[in-house]
Amino acid sequence: MNQNSKRRTRKTRRTTLFILLILVLLAAACSDGAQQNAESAADNDTNNQPEERVLKDFIGNEVEVPAHPERIIASYLEDHLVALGVKPVAQWSVADGKTVQDYLQYSLQDVPTIPSELPYEAVMSFRPDLILLDGADMASGDKYAQYSKIAPTYIVGTEEVNDWRKKLLMIGEVLNKSEEARKALEEYERKASEAREKLNEAIGSKSAAAIWLLGKDAYIVHENRSSGEVLYHDLGMKVPDVVKEISASATANWLPLPNEKLAELDADYLFIVKSEGITKDQIVSDPIWSAIPAVRNGHIYEFGADSSWLYSGTIANGQIIDHVLDSILK
Repeated sequence: MNQNSKRRTRKTRRTTLFILLILVLLAAACSDGAQQNAESAADNDTNNQPEERVLKDFIGNEVEVPAHPERIIASYLEDHLVALGVKPVAQWSVADGKTVQDYLQYSLQDVPTIPSELPYEAVMSFRPDLILLDGADMASGDKYAQYSKIAPTYIVGTEEVNDWRKKLLMIGEVLNKSEEARKALEEYERKASEAREKLNEAIGSKSAAAIWLLGKDAYIVHENRSSGEVLYHDLGMKVPDVVKEISASATANWLPLPNEKLAELDADYLFIVKSEGITKDQIVSDPIWSAIPAVRNGHIYEFGADSSWLYSGTIANGQIIDHVLDSILK
């Protein structure tokens, strides 16, 4: 091999080595860039994760609310939780756990019960990471301080005691589910509006009343509370004078109905919620009851205490709407 050939060979080798070096450097740079991009993406994911928030509750307490609470106690607020797709760690009950909100059991049947008065020991036993209390009265005295030692405690409430809509939106904010709360409320309003139109087309302006029979005692629903709000405001049914009169100065959801007022009840449709008491046949044959237009015309409908008529919320009220339509339009 002559000198020129040798020089060309050395030059070719140097060029090849130089190209290989460049390729190695480029590969290393790409690897570093990919790693940096991955780290940056991971940092962004971490930064986008919601952290604990400090929220003011109904009475002004500043509460550090967990980003993702998993063990929630929200006694008597379960309707809102179920509407938001959240299952509490314990559910409201009375009578030593024998009475629960039956209409929610399709979702809560495997959830253990807790007494409605929320004893501290019982609350502690469930190891909650968030406690929601339905109104300031549940945190009176030193109760709030005691509950707060167990878990962050947020009081849900509104100026209007029965404003379940605001409570739903408030709980949605606390649980980082505001969009779900708005959607649930919009669906309910749509359902109520459609039902109101159907009733108006079918029966026009007719009056209605809901009565809860508990033993020998009768209670009529308040004009602006519980199922009364559904009948008179959401569905637009006419309020009987007796209901207006009894509701005028009352604060409870269900109000005692003496026989003299029962005899004056001018309701075209009557919805009876029965825990116990007289049968439908006894109602129809009783002189006082039989004077009510709804009873005379056969417009009387019975529901058990396991129905949603004694409660409020998108789920409870939605079921009441179904009951009214199924009863009147059947």
